[in-house]
Amino acid sequence: MDGVDTAEDWLDSWVSLVDAHARRAVELSHWVAALTGSAQGRDGAIRVTVGSSGQVESLDLDDRVHERSGRQLAREILAVMRRAQAALSAEVAEQVRGTIGADSEAGRAIIDSFENRFPVPGWRDER
Repeated sequence: MDGVDTAEDWLDSWVSLVDAHARRAVELSHWVAALTGSAQGRDGAIRVTVGSSGQVESLDLDDRVHERSGRQLAREILAVMRRAQAALSAEVAEQVRGTIGADSEAGRAIIDSFENRFPVPGWRDER
């Protein structure tokens, strides 16, 4: 009977572990769905907030943007949007570390997914 009891204890422990991982994954999905990322231009004239899938949720421009050409304004808006998306990616990574862990296979996959979709902008985006 001792072997059966040990097997049952191991199975109960394993089920509890799986349940805990599932709860943390659900918790993480709720957190990620509610996350946003924000950034602003160097002079603060352009501010962008993106939602959990990287879509622009708000774009705020103040009157200083009238001093820019259309081409320059478009470039700066896109650069700020990319920085907001990179900020979102960083927020997701932080939530992953705090819930399922960045070392886990699922955690690494989530972080990699966001980092690949929203990489940290390079210096070319700053021009």
